[in-house]
Amino acid sequence: MNITHDFFSYSPEIVDEQRSADGTVKLLLEFQDGERIESVIMPFHRRYTICLSTQAGCAMRCVFCRTGIQGFNRNLTAEEIVTQYLTCYQYIIDLEQKKNIAKPNIVFMGEGEPLHNFDNVKRACSILLSPDGVCLGPRQITLSTVGYLPGLKRFSEMPPINFALSLHSAIPEKRAMLIPLENKFSLDTILLQINKIPLMKNQYINFEYLLIADFNDSAEDANALSRLVGQYRAIVNIIPYNSIPGLSFKSPDESGISSFKKLLVERGIRTMVRISKGRDIQAACGQLKGAIKCL
Repeated sequence: MNITHDFFSYSPEIVDEQRSADGTVKLLLEFQDGERIESVIMPFHRRYTICLSTQAGCAMRCVFCRTGIQGFNRNLTAEEIVTQYLTCYQYIIDLEQKKNIAKPNIVFMGEGEPLHNFDNVKRACSILLSPDGVCLGPRQITLSTVGYLPGLKRFSEMPPINFALSLHSAIPEKRAMLIPLENKFSLDTILLQINKIPLMKNQYINFEYLLIADFNDSAEDANALSRLVGQYRAIVNIIPYNSIPGLSFKSPDESGISSFKKLLVERGIRTMVRISKGRDIQAACGQLKGAIKCL
């Protein structure tokens, strides 16, 4: 059974696939107009997670991100976002050769800023959560944003999905060096909006922290992060920086990661280190570049 049948006219074509040594799969998908994006399928112990793109390229221009460097092409429609998921799900079914594969979780952490494409992402979530659609649970979806304020102000319109802020530094001057949007929408303004997000029982605000060696890994950085995060029911997800050709940022070593985590834990902050999957195929955080078309 082909689960993409109902959305056939929106279904992308898989034009390339790469498999990592850790089981991660990166798919290059092409839509009807020739636009291309990348999606990532990540295997975990109990079920898969699919990293979905919401735009072809990205307008946020974060300096550590391969997608941001290449620029913005266009928004994906709600139907394209849903069929991207269904195409990846069908790929998993075909790969496993099993019919009863648990529906994969979703992280909107691929190409694009989800809140910059708010209406299409909102509609896609409605379809993905609907009993007449994919029938996922709201806790199976996580939306990650750098803090695009017009969309963030509307976040209450979203179903109760998980929320993650790409923070990367609690020191505004440093954050602005990584995320140019900080100069337009300041961290203080973003945090005022995050205060308004209702949390369900056992739900947390996720603060994503891209750990870059010799940039944001000092005790001063940990102190600033602890003061900020300590105001919320929150978890810090440490994401070790993945090297990108042409950029001078350095990946932290295991000792640096452990030391920074220890600083946060000592300050009472719930902290996790995200396992980087697919690094060997340029599928890890910040490494996607699918909007570049083949000549």
